[in-house]
Amino acid sequence: MQCDCGASVEAVDAAHAEHVAKTLKALADPNRLRILALVSSSESGEACVCDLTGPLGLSQPTVSHHMRILREAGIVESDRRGKWVHFRIAAEAPAEVGAVLDRLAVGV
Repeated sequence: MQCDCGASVEAVDAAHAEHVAKTLKALADPNRLRILALVSSSESGEACVCDLTGPLGLSQPTVSHHMRILREAGIVESDRRGKWVHFRIAAEAPAEVGAVLDRLAVGV
């Protein structure tokens, strides 16, 4: 039996829902939000873990852990330069996160 309330319900496929949840989970941490703010506001648009430990007041292993989560979620990209890894916001990340939030807000 189907509801007759007139609401239009659109399902999200499981793979897309998993991707969106991973992205939102990665963003749902105050330290990771602070990291993204520092990286995006840097002059070059990128930062090394060593650039972030001082301003965040976090240890290198902790910042590296957060960067791994952000990278696995596709929010940041990285390049190795010698022994240092430089991170930048992934080009498609802001639009993708915005699209997720827009979709969730439809009908609100």
